[in-house]
Amino acid sequence: MRVLIIAIILALTSGIYGAPQTKNLLVKVDQEKTVPGTRIKVKFIELIEDSRCPVDVNCVWAGNAKIKVLLSKGAESETVELNTRLAPRQVTFAGHRFRLAALRPVPRSNIRINRNGYVAAIEVDRVGR
Repeated sequence: MRVLIIAIILALTSGIYGAPQTKNLLVKVDQEKTVPGTRIKVKFIELIEDSRCPVDVNCVWAGNAKIKVLLSKGAESETVELNTRLAPRQVTFAGHRFRLAALRPVPRSNIRINRNGYVAAIEVDRVGR
């Protein structure tokens, strides 16, 4: 009976205290990563634009960065664009939502960033749970 009660408690609380539902991927330009626990692959193809305001400057507008990403699962694939500030900031693919949470490095007024030196922080959530 005691084992049964413990099993019921674990089953009821697993959704609350279980593994996090959001997965975070750090993907460099030309790098491909697999979303943990899935067969979905994310490849950061290229930086399209980066007009974000440098952190050491006061700007009227915060700016935006846009990247191109290839999402694939088996024979299914889709190339999408994600933005830091403008739409679309997120897309849905293979039952998961992909959101560009951040793009690093952040711009500075006195430093030029190599276009291949960017790292995208992408949040992945399962949709429809």
